[in-house]
Amino acid sequence: MNDIVLYVKESYNELIHKVTWPTWPNLFSNTRLVIIASVIISLIIFLMDSVFNSVLTTIYKL
Repeated sequence: MNDIVLYVKESYNELIHKVTWPTWPNLFSNTRLVIIASVIISLIIFLMDSVFNSVLTTIYKL
């Protein structure tokens, strides 16, 4: 039991005193970047899927 308590205390101490947390503006900026990149990648995948679907539909009709 003492090992668990010691682990929790050390983890708390590390999270409070040793971890560098991002600032709110930095966090929002990075979040915006991830959202934009995700939308762009999903659009690229959608377009590729649509093109392949059209090509395969044309091939299967032959």
